[in-house]
Amino acid sequence: MTDLSIQERLFPDMRCFGCRPANERGLRLRSWPTDDGATAEFLPWPEHDNGLGYLNGGIISTLLDCHSAAAVMHEADRRGWGALPGAALAYVTAGLDVRYLRPAPLAEPVSLVAVVTEASEVQMTADVQLHWDGKPRATAVAVWKRWRPRA
Repeated sequence: MTDLSIQERLFPDMRCFGCRPANERGLRLRSWPTDDGATAEFLPWPEHDNGLGYLNGGIISTLLDCHSAAAVMHEADRRGWGALPGAALAYVTAGLDVRYLRPAPLAEPVSLVAVVTEASEVQMTADVQLHWDGKPRATAVAVWKRWRPRA
């Protein structure tokens, strides 16, 4: 494994709240490449409480979105589909269908797994899951479209 996460390697100056790396107040998620996507661990903060002592659903959704981004950007980089002129990223989120299955802990690390299930230069799809204690706590299907800036 490299010393740099996908986020640090591909977009080190990005200020995204979830993906970091240049946002000191963000989640600072670090994802690592796998053969077909990405993996990560995240330790929630006390501020991520949903009011009942579990991980907040909005934070979960952000983690799923940003972790799928890492898998998609890694796949785009691997295939040579970098950002087009005028675009900060090669792809942007076009849809995120999240399903909350069971509560996720607030004080223990959760793991994230993303698999790119469809890849074309126009659009990519990733299945992403948040796990704790060997069980999925939330899943999502993320659709990413090629970012083509318009003047």
